[in-house]
Amino acid sequence: MELRARGWWLLCAAAALVACARGDPASKSRSCGEVRQIYGAKGFSLSDVPQAEISGEHLRICPQGYTCCTSEMEENLANRSRAELETALQDSSRVLQAMLATQLRSFDDHFQHLLNDSERTLQATFPGAFGELYTQNARAFRDLYSELRLYYRGANLHLEETLAEFWARLLERLFKQLHPQLLLPDDYLDCLGKQAEALRPFGEAPRELRLRATRAFVAARSFVQGLGVASDVVRKVAQVPLGPECSRAVMKLVYCAHCLGVPGARPCPDYCRNVLKGCLANQADLDAEWRNLLDSMVLITDKFWGTSGVESVIGSVHTWLAEAINALQDNRDTLTAKVGPTTPQGPWLREPQGQPPGPRAGAGGPWQPSGLTAARQVSEAKAQLRDVQDFWISLPGTLCSEKMALSTASDDRCWNGMARGRYLPEVMGDGLANQINNPEVEVDITKPDMTIRQQIMQLKIMTNRLRSAYNGNDVDFQDASDDGSGSGSGDGCLDDLCGRKVSRKSSSSRTPLTHALPGLSEQEGQKTSAASCPQPPTFLLPLLLFLALTVARPRWR
Repeated sequence: MELRARGWWLLCAAAALVACARGDPASKSRSCGEVRQIYGAKGFSLSDVPQAEISGEHLRICPQGYTCCTSEMEENLANRSRAELETALQDSSRVLQAMLATQLRSFDDHFQHLLNDSERTLQATFPGAFGELYTQNARAFRDLYSELRLYYRGANLHLEETLAEFWARLLERLFKQLHPQLLLPDDYLDCLGKQAEALRPFGEAPRELRLRATRAFVAARSFVQGLGVASDVVRKVAQVPLGPECSRAVMKLVYCAHCLGVPGARPCPDYCRNVLKGCLANQADLDAEWRNLLDSMVLITDKFWGTSGVESVIGSVHTWLAEAINALQDNRDTLTAKVGPTTPQGPWLREPQGQPPGPRAGAGGPWQPSGLTAARQVSEAKAQLRDVQDFWISLPGTLCSEKMALSTASDDRCWNGMARGRYLPEVMGDGLANQINNPEVEVDITKPDMTIRQQIMQLKIMTNRLRSAYNGNDVDFQDASDDGSGSGSGDGCLDDLCGRKVSRKSSSSRTPLTHALPGLSEQEGQKTSAASCPQPPTFLLPLLLFLALTVARPRWR
């Protein structure tokens, strides 16, 4: 029995000697020359890099087999892998930001060029067409264009109220110029201006300009704002740092093969996708609202064309202004009959001063907006916006294919995170919730990144703005413009409205004219004008005459 046991022991010892003589791969110490070369090329010192593999019990990220990496090397490579991924993310984001910024500048320049061309045309033609009716009111026209620019640039202006204020003030000035023989008190002119919409002295031009300009400017500025918001979201998301679990997973993906002495092994494609889907889980949650925003931007470009489109309306503001002044001159007698004094006596009558200024202009024709059509520009923008709709969910695959030097899909000797071999786990879905079982990155799905959540909210807000703009509504003032209630609503220009002095410094302080006189017909306007605006105090004339004669009568002692 003892001899048999001793024989087994000798047999095992012989087998071990044979194995050592043949060179067991698990125990053979391999050279780290290739790893040293790669490590030094990255700018690290080679002083502590081993010449041959050492035991890997000290490793904290990579598998703890025989290794060419010290603890310091592992830490350095982990930091480098995180920095390389962050750089790749920023590079991808910068390309997208550059595209959006280019589109923003292009459309912004085009829209402002249309408006500038319209103002230049007005300044060149109105002096000859309308004479003093324009030259004495040139500042009012300049102010209108300035406010249109401010609105387009995002100022907190109510465009309909701004236009209504302009027409009211213009009516006061032009009516006074067209009746130089009358001495018109300020309160009378103020009340006249408040009834501009009801009296319709400028014909249909104010209404047409209001409807078309509101839709055009809202569409133009919302589109440009959408480009700005999209670019800002990309910039802020690119600054979100990678988490520690992501950093560990990326190190294992990129450099652990080097530490195990197989630097030529490339990551398996599905392995890389799982790592980056886990790292970019929060970014993928931007996808739904990002698509909604870009879809809305593509849709609103349909509002750039046609007679009521951005291209036509913004470049033709001067045309509506010319038509309005022509209509006022045509309607002069009718307007005077509606609101003028009922008697030639009294303090409103000046001495005759010749004919009123302002020739009838032929400049109100269908002037066309200057500048080249934006058809090609819009077509390119729509194509580029569609191309980047899946940016956030395609980012892991894009980075893996372009930055990670992946192995071919059919290669069963790729790096799977532990050794050379096929990668078996399934690829996770997109977004934070789908990472609960990610085999490569430990993701806490209950703690979303707050910066990215804030950007998702910004995308939602801008999408709602674009959808409102598509329907011709400015979301900032939609509630105010839809509110038809309030004192004096439906009552015409009564004491509450006409008896109040309106500031001419700020259009926001003026009661919206659409609320003051809703749906007033021409006949109702005649009645209201007689009842609401100050009329010559004819019942006082006999009394004043009597008092004047009394004072002038010589006194007898």
